[in-house]
Amino acid sequence: MALPDTAPLLVGLLLLCHAFRAWALVEVNMEDKVEVMAGETAQITCMFTTDEGLGGTTIQWLYVLPNKERKIIYNKEPMHEAAEQNTPFTGRISLNVTGTAAVLVIRDVGVMDNLEFICVIKTLTPEEAEGRTQLQVFKSPTFPTIEAVETGISVNEEEPSKIGSCRVKNGYPKPNITWYRNNMPLRNTPHEVDVKSSITTEWSGLFSVQSELTMKVKKEDKDAEFYCEVVYFVPGATKMTETQRISITVYYPPTEVNIWVESPKGIIKEGDTLELRCENNGNYPSSITTIKHQNSGYSVENNKMVRTNVTRLDGGVYNCTFMETDNFEEILGSTKVSVNYLESAVITPKNSITVMEGEELKASCNALSSLQTSTAWFKNEKLVSKGNSLSVKSATFETAGMYKCVVTVPEMEGMKTSGTLQVNVKGSPQIFGPDVQEVETYETTVNLNCSARGFPAPTIMWSTSDGKNLNALQTETEDGAQSEVTFKITSNVKVFCNASNDFGSKVVEFNIKAIVHTTPTTTTTTSTNTITDDTVQTPTKSPNIKKESKGFVIAIIIIAILLLAILGSVLYFLYKKGRICGRSGKQDFSKRKSSKDNIVVEMKSDNTEEAILLGVNGEKQQPNDQ
Repeated sequence: MALPDTAPLLVGLLLLCHAFRAWALVEVNMEDKVEVMAGETAQITCMFTTDEGLGGTTIQWLYVLPNKERKIIYNKEPMHEAAEQNTPFTGRISLNVTGTAAVLVIRDVGVMDNLEFICVIKTLTPEEAEGRTQLQVFKSPTFPTIEAVETGISVNEEEPSKIGSCRVKNGYPKPNITWYRNNMPLRNTPHEVDVKSSITTEWSGLFSVQSELTMKVKKEDKDAEFYCEVVYFVPGATKMTETQRISITVYYPPTEVNIWVESPKGIIKEGDTLELRCENNGNYPSSITTIKHQNSGYSVENNKMVRTNVTRLDGGVYNCTFMETDNFEEILGSTKVSVNYLESAVITPKNSITVMEGEELKASCNALSSLQTSTAWFKNEKLVSKGNSLSVKSATFETAGMYKCVVTVPEMEGMKTSGTLQVNVKGSPQIFGPDVQEVETYETTVNLNCSARGFPAPTIMWSTSDGKNLNALQTETEDGAQSEVTFKITSNVKVFCNASNDFGSKVVEFNIKAIVHTTPTTTTTTSTNTITDDTVQTPTKSPNIKKESKGFVIAIIIIAILLLAILGSVLYFLYKKGRICGRSGKQDFSKRKSSKDNIVVEMKSDNTEEAILLGVNGEKQQPNDQ
């Protein structure tokens, strides 16, 4: 019981000792600020010094409200320490004291923790010191977005027009938005550029910023790109991000109107489909474009005109007019269209021409055209002359016929015209073939043909040497006439073809020889040692029978005899060797008459008169069979 009574005495002695000493020295050092990202853990360090050491030191942590009121959140005394209850930091803070450093740890920091914190150091004496640190919390915003106006903007607007708006959400501290046009920042300019920003504080304490750009547009802005740059802060640094780029529709009046031929490309000719196009260098929503043909007055309210199957009358000047319906100002453009043409070929003389044999032939061919032309004359698809004129010094029957004149335009493929001219050459008839013709026939009826040329077309008459006139069919040809006659003959006769016209006549004689049929006979003789072909008497039937046939038969017979001789030699050799008939040595054979179909050949050796007779079929003949 004596110990508790002495405690007050000890305290009193301690106080008494301090009373006789100088006041204790206390110092506190802290950073001005501590930066941390939202959601992370913050550590605020309080460095202190005191003469009394930790045994008699009290450490307190406080935070400052926006109204400057101070609130204790943690208290550490020599015999007791604890975090204050019912504060915004309850359950999230702790204190680590090591030597002369007291570190306040705040977990899961939020933007609401962006406050000033105070560290107070007290000793047993009335001496105390404190330090302050600003806790700065950062939160990166979302990716910014941008929206452009959907309607077009006219350069004639008197006041600035809205271009678009940018928005960035949930950042801390407040992000900053800057507008750019073609990589150049836009600043507020009276009556030209106006940038307005609005800030929204979310329930979480984060900031959302929206910025709107209005400005007076110019024609150059039709190709401009607009975007926003957002600057935000992170611990120890500044970051930047950009929106996507947008363009706007700018309405501006034109200063020039152009009209041109869209098709066909190059030279235009009659019959083509003509397409005209019109454009201006402006962009205006309320306007009227009109294309008009100056010559005919034909027009369309469109930027395209199509005319089919054009003629030379469709050529000329075409105007394109652009008119603003707001102020009814007009701008005009024009172009000249040339429609080329090639008229039908005109041949002089027309259709046909008749000249006397030996006279000069002259003709001309022309076609009116807007382009340079080239002319050529053809006969039977062959080129006979180049140029507009056709000339033959001395006309003949070969000159007569159908001529074609072709006029083309070298500059334009497929642009051509043509005409025809029938040339007739007057003169005495000419009959094809010799004047006298020989005809041999076995038939009793003969067909004769006679062709004559001349102009006028000759008349062909048939007659015989005995004064008879023959009926025949006559047809006209391109250069004259043709006639064919059929009649029966019983003996040699002469037939005459007489072609005549106003300028003379021509006669051709046909000598017809009738060949009589005869019966042919044949004789053939055969001997033992020789082969004889009797002459075959054949009546002259037709010149188509060939004399070479007899020689061919003789050659075949000679080849057969040679083959039989070779076969006989082989059999004789085998017989001498005893290879056939079971015999050896020499045998005598006599001649034997051949049958009607066999040819007999006699063969003898050098040392004996014995002989072996062989038939055509190669069989041996016995002597007693002779």
